[in-house]
Amino acid sequence: MIKLKNSSKWTLIVGGSSGLGLATAHKLAREGYDLFILHRDRKADLQDIENEFNGIRSYGVALHSFNVDATNPLKIQEVVGSMSELLQGEKLSVLIHSVAKGNLKSLSNQDGASLNTSDFQHTIHAMGINLYDWTKAILSANLFAEDSRVIAFTSEGSSKAWEGYAAVSAAKATLESIVRSMALEFAAFGIKVNCIQAGITDTKSFRMIPNSTELKEQAIKRNPFNRLTTVEDVANAVYLLTLEEAKWINGTIVKVDGGESLR
Repeated sequence: MIKLKNSSKWTLIVGGSSGLGLATAHKLAREGYDLFILHRDRKADLQDIENEFNGIRSYGVALHSFNVDATNPLKIQEVVGSMSELLQGEKLSVLIHSVAKGNLKSLSNQDGASLNTSDFQHTIHAMGINLYDWTKAILSANLFAEDSRVIAFTSEGSSKAWEGYAAVSAAKATLESIVRSMALEFAAFGIKVNCIQAGITDTKSFRMIPNSTELKEQAIKRNPFNRLTTVEDVANAVYLLTLEEAKWINGTIVKVDGGESLR
């Protein structure tokens, strides 16, 4: 196991009960990282999720989970307070933001189901601005290690038009802009901030996008390796960004798509 120099190996994953967040939790746990996982799930799903978390604990790491709304300012403060107590003087070395809470309505539906201003605002806040909310709260609580990494997930849809994706596209573009500014202004605190742009990945969130089947088919044709990106591909890249050797990567978008976006 490779450990960040002069740092603990505690990681917070905001949105870690499925998809990219859960795959990342498994990968980092196998590499010896202790975890805080924040998620928002229905009561009916909690047993399955707890089974997943117990599987992660079987790697021999600590895992504390919080089933709360990651976009609620009061809940952010409560979770950060709980983390401070649980860390017992240790620090957080990695923050991963994997919130998938967006509106996938069309712009042009005439039946009253089209996007409105509130839909845009809620999506941009949850999938864009919320990264800053969590980073600032943890920084204010003095919980970041001297060498810490903040990683968020964007998509090619931040700069391409997909039907039904307008609000999420705006959120991803906002996220990328915030990442650049955070990378500049938080460098003084030893924080490196980056985005991973995954290729088309067949997750539960992706399948909610209108015409997702068509997007999958196109992605396979575009990809030089003729396959979709997997959650494990992305989790492996997250792990690479946590290593000592990646400490000079800051403020960038790392494409993890096998070359899918080349054409």
